[in-house]
Amino acid sequence: MDNLIDLASILRSKNAGPLNVTFDIIFSEKETYNRVKNSKVINKKLISTLYKIAKEDILIMEYGVVNAIKITIPRKITSGDIKDTDIYGCQQHGPLLTIKIP
Repeated sequence: MDNLIDLASILRSKNAGPLNVTFDIIFSEKETYNRVKNSKVINKKLISTLYKIAKEDILIMEYGVVNAIKITIPRKITSGDIKDTDIYGCQQHGPLLTIKIP
């Protein structure tokens, strides 16, 4: 088993507007992308657990043409709100780093 961070070339988070955060998981090789995609480890149940949000609020899209998986979730606090500690949403990918991929 490998950690997702060791397989992905790019693993990042960023704003998708003021109300959502999106995660980009991009792989250099088609084989690695297929390994992760076919493992079915990255799914709504896992993301729901990691980020404590409802499964129906999660969007997961696979882009085989560019070897990427994109996940979008709602922000708990609107970007720029007085209580927001990550205005750009760029520090939200931490829980994804150690996902184990068979």
